[in-house]
Amino acid sequence: MDQDQDPAFDVFSRQCPSRRTLEHVTGRWGGLALGALYEERLRFGELRRRVDGVSDRMLAQTLQALERDGLVRREVRPVHPPRVDYELTALGRAVTERLLGLIRLVEGRMPEVLAARERYDAAHPPAAAAQAPGAGRGGR
Repeated sequence: MDQDQDPAFDVFSRQCPSRRTLEHVTGRWGGLALGALYEERLRFGELRRRVDGVSDRMLAQTLQALERDGLVRREVRPVHPPRVDYELTALGRAVTERLLGLIRLVEGRMPEVLAARERYDAAHPPAAAAQAPGAGRGGR
């Protein structure tokens, strides 16, 4: 058993709370937000620019979930206008270190992934664009 694993938790069980945290970490925006915060503390707007494509609403929800899980710390600084910074907690850093290993592996192996996609697409051409009306809708 992994030294960090508690036998009371099993991510493969639908009732286990670890599953939700794993979703927060590995979800589309969670992993990117954690990775962006690994090197430095960032303000919301800086983080949004770093995580290209995320909306304000999705980033706010993602950060709130990561904060609730104890991975991200939100600090409101009493200046005018108020400044809000986000940074990783010690737990967040530990999780993100492992996540960054996966990110680097995927980025480094992208030539193989792209080649595999090309082979797959060549062997599985898309269905004909001109299908009969109603096809795939129960025959009506």
